[in-house]
Amino acid sequence: QVPLVESGGGLVQAGGSLRLSCVVSGRTFSRYTMGWFRQAPGKEREFVAAIRWSGSMTYYVDSVKGRFTISRDNAKNTAYLEMNTLKPEDTAVYYCAADLYKNDFFQEPRTYTYWGQGTQVTVSS
Repeated sequence: QVPLVESGGGLVQAGGSLRLSCVVSGRTFSRYTMGWFRQAPGKEREFVAAIRWSGSMTYYVDSVKGRFTISRDNAKNTAYLEMNTLKPEDTAVYYCAADLYKNDFFQEPRTYTYWGQGTQVTVSS
């Protein structure tokens, strides 16, 4: 098991910003592709962003491009999701996920091995 712990969620007004963090236990963080997903009530889990284990390639769902930025700090075993210009439709529980040496299917939640417990993000209008 690889424990993942998210933090940084909360309540923010539309147009505001939040930064989510995902700390991964263990000494092999640099080998994991990290993904962020979200799930709103009554909806399926949705891909948000991913960052590859090798290099710094990033991937985003169209609805967050230009507003969200995924990054990682291998020295701190932490992945981040910087969220700007938040909209009410961004309201959801946000989950981080990890998969060892993952090089494809970044948008498919079923292909990630490890998951955090989720952190609530609520954007008021």
